[in-house]
Formats: sequence, structure tokens, C-alpha cells
Amino acid sequence: MAQRIIYPIGDGVAVLIPTGTLPLAEVARKDVPAGVPYLIVDAADIPADRSQRDLWTADFTAPDGYGIGAEAWFAEQAAKQQEPAA
Repeated sequence: MAQRIIYPIGDGVAVLIPTGTLPLAEVARKDVPAGVPYLIVDAADIPADRSQRDLWTADFTAPDGYGIGAEAWFAEQAAKQQEPAA
């Protein structure tokens, strides 16, 4: 089943549709703004009617994680590549 990443933005909810080979949690950490909570949900749980998208709500009191933002994520990946092999 396809999954999506959602996070609060303004008074609504942003929806990320992951592509590529990164694990879903890594996509969320990278693409959700720093410090913002996110949830991973089934695509079927996203309303099909996008005309009222700015009115969508979700409960982020128990998030699946928090974004760190793209800049921090790429810096983290670069640091991992520079670590000596164990």
C-alpha cells in the first residue's frame, strides 16, 4: 500500500509523495522542515478532493518523528561518509 508523509503547515496539512529509493522515514526527516512533526499515513487516508485542502486537519500529538530539514540532512549524510570505517 502506498504511503504519504503529512505535516502541519500554517492552518492546514502538507502532503509529501515520496519517490526514489530512500526509506520513508529518511524522506520525512529530510523534506519536512526542521522541528516540525510528521506522520506517515496510507495514501487512502488522504482526501481525494483537494479543493478544500487548506481545511484538512490531522492530530500531530504523537508524531512518527520530526523533520530536520534538507540542509541538516545533507550535512549529516556528508559527515557519515567522512567517518572512518570500523
